[in-house]
Amino acid sequence: MAFAWVPRKGATSTVLANPGGPLPALPLLPMLERTVDRQNLLVVEPRGLGASSPLDCPGLDLNRPESIAACAEHLGPRSRFFTTDQAVADMDAVRKALGLPKVTFYGISYGTLFAQAYAARFPDSTAGVFLDSLVPVGRNGYAIEPIRARTDLLKLTCRSSRDCAATWSALVRRLRDRQDPAISMLTLQSLLPHLHEPVFGRELNAAAAAYLRGDPLPLRRLAKAADAAPVPPLRGPGFAGMLSYKCGDAAFPFGRKATTAERERRLSRFYDKKRPMRPFTVAELGGTTGWADWCLHWPTPRDNPPVPRRAGHPDVPTATVAGDYDTHTPAEVARYFPHGELLRVIGGGHSTTLGVDCARQALRSFLARAGELPRSCDVSSHRALAAFPRTAEDLPDAGDLDRRVVAGFAAASDALVRRDPGSASYRRLTEEPGLRGGRLVFDDKAATIRLEDVRFVSDLAVSGQVVLKPDRTATARLTVGGAEVVLSWPAFRPLDPVPVSGSFDGRPFTARIPVR
Repeated sequence: MAFAWVPRKGATSTVLANPGGPLPALPLLPMLERTVDRQNLLVVEPRGLGASSPLDCPGLDLNRPESIAACAEHLGPRSRFFTTDQAVADMDAVRKALGLPKVTFYGISYGTLFAQAYAARFPDSTAGVFLDSLVPVGRNGYAIEPIRARTDLLKLTCRSSRDCAATWSALVRRLRDRQDPAISMLTLQSLLPHLHEPVFGRELNAAAAAYLRGDPLPLRRLAKAADAAPVPPLRGPGFAGMLSYKCGDAAFPFGRKATTAERERRLSRFYDKKRPMRPFTVAELGGTTGWADWCLHWPTPRDNPPVPRRAGHPDVPTATVAGDYDTHTPAEVARYFPHGELLRVIGGGHSTTLGVDCARQALRSFLARAGELPRSCDVSSHRALAAFPRTAEDLPDAGDLDRRVVAGFAAASDALVRRDPGSASYRRLTEEPGLRGGRLVFDDKAATIRLEDVRFVSDLAVSGQVVLKPDRTATARLTVGGAEVVLSWPAFRPLDPVPVSGSFDGRPFTARIPVR
């Protein structure tokens, strides 16, 4: 077993951490050290991964079922023992060998399954449990593997008088009846998990409504960005270890000891009866939903629930953290794991303790036993659009402010959200066409965006430059419809209306411009 032990002078607790995956844990040791800060840290590489007797299968490709079956045959019976119940026993053996009396288990994502299994199986060695991005466990002790389309996330940014999920269903029906070469069903569904990114969260509901009203450009722009985002390949010998854990630890809509043919029949019946990906069909999404389909071909003859049935949760301090856009929402986490404290990260996504300061501070406070955690923290950086204007006449009303100023601000703020630190799908782009014409050029080194005849609305072209200052104030010098417009406003804040100051053809103004 490979592991890392990092003692700290003055530590008040010892943390056993796992960053999830299930993937090799030791490569993330530096990040985990920074996150837990002043506490002792133990990281044990789970068996079958990374430096701990890794399972390897040459030619393994999750999109090729025959390669999964061949991998299982190649590994033989030993693969059944590379599961969470065995991995946490290894972790406790390392703890015992180091002479550590108790540990607080800090798990992220799949690491929360390790944490729950460890606490249930080794309660006398558990001082506390901190779970970030919960993998819930069912009554049978196995992990719950979600199979769903995540249209539930649309309500978080819905500003329409209509039900945004209903709008989305109408959009799926429209594209089913009239195919759009720029937006496949698979691409459309892939937009939903991007809702935690500011660009998609700000625009997706409004873009769907615009498409149904005959304005396809906003949705096509998002689809193009999602299609261009790099997707890690689902192949490589190292996926063998992940398969062993994911297939062995979870409950699926088929029996653990069923044959492959019987599993396929049961999964097909589940898809037909439950329609878990609605409003899409599984066939429209390429015929698979992920792990349920890949695990059809992985034998699981051993009864090995990660958490023993009827084990209960040990009476130790426990906290969970969940982002609004996480795999399981804060409300779901509260139902699945009612023990202890829950921190809701408003506007947050997955694994927030690694990148969101309030979640990281909550972890450190929990480890130091420094009082109760806050109930929530807000990391939102935008307000969602209610609609996309097509012409200057459709822009939001800003009182006596000239429409050219409002058009310039709309184009500039539309460009700036694409440099929000949370907009991962966009930040790798160096340029992008304007919504209705022109071009955006991004220079992150200089913290500038150049607008070249950009048309956010069709009847007004905007040219000039947006600058993001270190204090997160944005400024813009623009030419809009022949007029000179200078703007300054607070960037990456969920404000509506937005306080804006500047000048129009040399005349100063201050205003509050609605986001719409």
